[in-house]
This record gives sequence, C-alpha cells and structure tokens, in this order.
Amino acid sequence: QVQLVESGGGSVQAGGSLRLSCATPGSTLSINTMGWYRQAPGNQRELVALITTGGITNYADSVKGRFTISRDNAKNTVYLQMNSLRPEDTAVYYCNGRWGPFNIWGHGTQVTVSS
Repeated sequence: QVQLVESGGGSVQAGGSLRLSCATPGSTLSINTMGWYRQAPGNQRELVALITTGGITNYADSVKGRFTISRDNAKNTVYLQMNSLRPEDTAVYYCNGRWGPFNIWGHGTQVTVSS
C-alpha cells in the first residue's frame, strides 16, 4: 500500500520561506503526477502546484513566481519551495499522488504565516 508522508510545515512570518517534502516510504511505484493542494478553514481544498514524471508543472495563479514544485523521480519524492509567504497562504497543505485509476492523499501538514 502506497502512503504519502508530508513534512516541513510550520510557522513563519510574512515574507519568509518554507520547504515541504512528500515521500513514499517503502514504495518504488512510479507515481505519474504528484502535487500539493491546500485547504484553509472554511474553504475548499484547492490546487497549489503539480508536477508529472516528465517535469511538466502547473501552478495556481496565486502562487506563481513565489512557489516552486520539484521532484526526485528515483525517490518518488516531491518538494514545494515556498518563498515570499503571505498570511493568505496559511492552510493545511496536502500531498497528492495520481497514477492510473489511483488517487491518494497524505494526512497534511500545517503552514501558518503571520503578518
């Protein structure tokens, strides 16, 4: 059973940076598309960024130019470098993996940005 395990969340002041990681411990499965979503209280879960094994990326307009998604295919690990963080980036960030008919989620990691 493939699991996604996130790390790297925390609290930071506006303008600061955080780096999130999402790994698949114990699995060598190639996950075609991996990405990050976030959900703030009272809001729906929304796409932040995603990346395919071929390196094709897609970003939400709100994070373009500030966030960078990358992955290590050999390790089936995806990263989200978040710079110039804003209070509105505060949310629980979820890792997502999709391949074939499968779509799985991590448990989430909290990111809090204070003004």
